[in-house]
Amino acid sequence: MGIRADCRRRFPGSRRGAVPLTCKPERRRLDGVGIDMNENSKQSLRLFYALWPDDLTRGELVRLQQVLQGRKIPYGNLHITLAFLGQQPAEQIPALKDILMHLPGASMTLTLDRIGYFGRNRIAWAGMHEMPSALAGLQQQLALALAQHGVAFDSQFKFKPHITLARDAAPPPDTAFTPIAWKADQVALVQSVMKPEGSSYQVLASRRIDSEVWMPGDAGN
Repeated sequence: MGIRADCRRRFPGSRRGAVPLTCKPERRRLDGVGIDMNENSKQSLRLFYALWPDDLTRGELVRLQQVLQGRKIPYGNLHITLAFLGQQPAEQIPALKDILMHLPGASMTLTLDRIGYFGRNRIAWAGMHEMPSALAGLQQQLALALAQHGVAFDSQFKFKPHITLARDAAPPPDTAFTPIAWKADQVALVQSVMKPEGSSYQVLASRRIDSEVWMPGDAGN
């Protein structure tokens, strides 16, 4: 039954072709919550895999932010994206966690020794003059596992590891700083929730990767 026909049924005094202003599409209820009849019932999540810094590294990155102008990335959101998956169905989560848990071990220390700028997107970032082969290998193994499982992800651009420090930023000043030695041993599957004030991140699963063999007790979530 169409909206107008349904409204005439509920408001029999209304003339044909007119719909009372108070008439709105009925809403069904599921578990006590009203949802539109045409709402997509299939839940999806905005996801990515990331290298997740420890507290000491985050503190050093926050100090770097002090010389920048723009929207500073919150302490808890600082990370290096390994693969951006975009919107994924919720039922895919177990498989994505399994991919994370079966990544090969890697031991690496990242030397964050430069502040860069993406002018087109006005993003100030911290990164490395040289990317360790272990990091390149980890990202390639992750991309291969995603492809083998048929998981769509953003593979359009060459992997350029960086930590976003500020958005809507002015070009950063030339600043001398002591390079940050980050023992990167934590990889996470993260959900990004878009909010008016910016993105909020929730770690869905994480594990240490500084050993060759993963044990169940290594998983953070």
